[in-house]
Amino acid sequence: MGKSGCSCLFHFLILVLIPGVGLVRGGASSWLGIGAFSIQPSEFMKVALIVFLAKYLSEHQKYVTTIRKGLLPSLGLVFLAFGLIMLQPDLGTGTVLVTTCMVMIFIAGARIKHFVFMGLFGVAGVCALIISAPYRIKRITSFLNPWHDPLGSGFQIIQSLLAIGPGGLLGFGLGQSRQKYQYLPEPQTDFIFSIISEELGFIGAGFVLLLFCLLMWRGIRIAIGAPDLFGSLLAVGIVGMIAIQVMINIAVVTGLMPVTGITLPFLSYGGSSLTLMLVSIGVLLNISRYTRF
Repeated sequence: MGKSGCSCLFHFLILVLIPGVGLVRGGASSWLGIGAFSIQPSEFMKVALIVFLAKYLSEHQKYVTTIRKGLLPSLGLVFLAFGLIMLQPDLGTGTVLVTTCMVMIFIAGARIKHFVFMGLFGVAGVCALIISAPYRIKRITSFLNPWHDPLGSGFQIIQSLLAIGPGGLLGFGLGQSRQKYQYLPEPQTDFIFSIISEELGFIGAGFVLLLFCLLMWRGIRIAIGAPDLFGSLLAVGIVGMIAIQVMINIAVVTGLMPVTGITLPFLSYGGSSLTLMLVSIGVLLNISRYTRF
């Protein structure tokens, strides 16, 4: 997926912002649809940028320690995509995209002092985004004290914890969840881990996390043993994207960070997200065919 693919996806990210063209779901205009079929261009953009950055950084590694020839060309494209995604708005997907790209740039050999500067810039940017949207401020306050508004901004996290807690050690049994029936919003997507914890208990939820850890470990081994820098950075990007998305999703549903719309890879219901995750794993498996262990 080269420059033409990224350019096409940028056009799609612009199209979703046009009233009457983009489909609005959950307050975000993030989908393009024809009849019953719909796609989420931001999900495709995550994978496209991983491929593009892996190619660019592998061909320009000697410049990665410089700002003008190394960081600016790659970061410019990343933040352009982030800006278009934030106009939808979709902070969760934008966060995964930027963080994954930062991990790839760091692994490629960027200087620590540049990351410190970008980190400070990123913190300032996140604060500005939170202040600019009242609903994000409500999410922060509900994260600090969800019981302050239990029927409003704190409703989701309270219902999520009410699903996780009663699950106990073994859970109520597969398919026996109570919270998924008109209590917990989005039980099939963003909060699927809460339902897993309720039905399969601590042991079932722990087993799911163990499987994700095994996947990350295997992906890291593939990245280390890849035959060239492009394959290594591509594997790092894929593993990083999955790991970051898992960590954010689990942190949200357990109340460790404010609510944001992030699906749990391979388990949440969703066409574009699930499709792109499976494609990414297919690419990772292809890289593993040529690894040196």
